Amino acid sequence: MENQTNKKGTLVAIITMMFLFAMIAFVTNMAAPFGTIWKQHYEWAGMMGNMMNFLAYLFMGIPAGLMISKYGYKKTALVALALGLVGIGIQFCSSAMDGNAIITYIVYLLGAFVCGFCVCILNTVVNPMLNLLGGGGNRGNQLIQTGGSLNSLAATLTPMFAGSLIGEITKDTSLNAVRPLLLIALIIFAVSFVIVWFTQLTEPETEKTDVVGGIKEALRYRQLKLGIIAIFFYVGIEVGIPGQLLFYLSEPVANGGVLGSAATAGLIAGVYWMLMLVGRFVSAFISGKVSSRMQLTVTSAVALLLLLVAIFMPETCKMSLSIPNLAESTFDHVEVPTKVLFIILCGICTSVMWGVIFNLATEGLGKYTATASGLFMTMVVGGGVMPFIQNLMATKVGDIQSYWIIVGMLAYMLFYALIGSHPSKKA
Repeated sequence: MENQTNKKGTLVAIITMMFLFAMIAFVTNMAAPFGTIWKQHYEWAGMMGNMMNFLAYLFMGIPAGLMISKYGYKKTALVALALGLVGIGIQFCSSAMDGNAIITYIVYLLGAFVCGFCVCILNTVVNPMLNLLGGGGNRGNQLIQTGGSLNSLAATLTPMFAGSLIGEITKDTSLNAVRPLLLIALIIFAVSFVIVWFTQLTEPETEKTDVVGGIKEALRYRQLKLGIIAIFFYVGIEVGIPGQLLFYLSEPVANGGVLGSAATAGLIAGVYWMLMLVGRFVSAFISGKVSSRMQLTVTSAVALLLLLVAIFMPETCKMSLSIPNLAESTFDHVEVPTKVLFIILCGICTSVMWGVIFNLATEGLGKYTATASGLFMTMVVGGGVMPFIQNLMATKVGDIQSYWIIVGMLAYMLFYALIGSHPSKKA
């Protein structure tokens, strides 16, 4: 009877973590479509919301890991959801303010920053808990990839929904257009808080260590140190590929852009996240048999090849697409450069990288897993820093040429897969 109760508690914990995994993507993926609005008013502002979202990881990564060690996974998750409710509330208030005034933008950025604390803590909770509930190794990675599938589903739908609300971008477009999405987000966070509050979770044991000692011991593992760099680059890759594609496609035609429609651009870029869903779904089935190292090696190499083809393919090579018009329930026929297809296909490759890097970086850390997760999450700030740098680079050399920075980061991922991820601890 006790064994059945433990199994039921473990199942409830896994399902709860899967749901929270989806919440992470829902919050994070609002930033890029919102950025298409602000980019029309302040050229540098496109990725600033995303930057603020991820900047929070730099400050909250380690404290989040320590919160788990002291208070457990459930209480830490509740703190995260409360912060998410506050952050979305601030952004909702900004959508009701004075159009596109700079003070409105500052309030919006504050909300994005608070939301960043939320998703940082949720990430710190979800990943190690799924890995530990699965017993680590391939099974642990399998659970992370399953949760990642729900994460990708939310990531696919969010830019599509946001884009349909924004529609054609003009100088008069403001955050008021996306108020319905922000209202939905407020309701979801409130309901999530109540659900987690009343859910009985079976939590893995955590080691209560001192801050300096725990960090020092965790960093003695080489695979973690190099994995921290890998995750910094990975999140920059995952966010930068579709984020810059969204700007590339939504730039007004009058300014030399491709489509000039955030709705259409959001649907096309959303396919990237849909392919991440497919990739994670497949990985959830094969991860019990195919090692994390092999998955990272293959996906890094293939992504490198796809981006190199996209960069060198001429703009004149185009393809026709039929895009659903959600507002009018019809299909719009558009022409886009064929290189867009190769950029989108990278979603299949990036889909598995988060789970396998986390799995490889924390393998064998045992009681230092929670502390390592905090260090790991600190470097997720790369999802704000690298896309911001890429976006600035794009203003100088063009959207497509800015993908060279992604190529460089993928080269490091391949190095980590082949050499850097092998477990090693200094004496």
